[in-house]
Amino acid sequence: MSEFAGKTIVISGGAEGIGLSIAMAMGKQGMNVVLGDIDSEQLKLAEAELQQAGVEVLTAQMDVTKLEQWQALADQAIERFGKIHMLVNNAGVGGGTGSIEQTDNNEWRWVMDVNLMGVINGTQVMVPHIKQHGEGGWLLNVASMAGMGGVPYGGAYTASKVAVVGMSESWYAELQQHNIQVSVLCPAFVKTRINLSMRNKQSDYKTGGAKKEITPQQAAMAAHMQKIIDNGLPVEIVGERVVEALKAKELYIFTHPNYRPTTQVRAKAIDAAFERAAASPLLADVADQEIISFG
Repeated sequence: MSEFAGKTIVISGGAEGIGLSIAMAMGKQGMNVVLGDIDSEQLKLAEAELQQAGVEVLTAQMDVTKLEQWQALADQAIERFGKIHMLVNNAGVGGGTGSIEQTDNNEWRWVMDVNLMGVINGTQVMVPHIKQHGEGGWLLNVASMAGMGGVPYGGAYTASKVAVVGMSESWYAELQQHNIQVSVLCPAFVKTRINLSMRNKQSDYKTGGAKKEITPQQAAMAAHMQKIIDNGLPVEIVGERVVEALKAKELYIFTHPNYRPTTQVRAKAIDAAFERAAASPLLADVADQEIISFG
């Protein structure tokens, strides 16, 4: 019997894409599935698909930027299934691509509120419920390869995903004592509609006045991005990869091993920067100091 059988998973942004792929894969493992998503119509389709596959499922429309909607989702999940064992913070938006000057504060707030605060809200609400029953569980945060290094013309998205990776590393150490396994999923390009996130952009983040003209550069970038996504990894593989990685208790879950050289280049550059710091006469008294640990 699977270690996941009979337990309950909550997934934000679960109505399609990576969220639904994880829902289907974990449902096949015997989990009860709770889906939250801002898109009510897509939720109905996801619910029907999971039910057809024999998965016990509960759905609720929600906005991950609203803490009270997370609390309502937790109440519904517990009322239906009794306990919560796994949280997947999957909901995310791509945001617009563009230079520093082309990315306004509304765009920054939208991306950070969904991609970062959405993860924080979900974790703050759901983890206490996972702790409460004492059976242990899982916390999976969906980041991106962008969380492993900056993406040009994607400053807001990169910032949000770097933060998700860092928080996951922090929570990995913090939650070990509670037998809660923390993992962070860092996919590269997958066949989803992440590049069309604007379709669900909340009114709070829309800029008033005349609609901004799309520059030729932005149009070219959007067309290039669409082509890359169209040739991306089939989304169904991602859910199965998550099951495989969770069973192996992996902290970092990668879906694109071909991106390994990019992280190696970054690691070498960081190591070289430490070498230069160690060679600086200004830092001679620091080089041999004991590392301060907060663990």
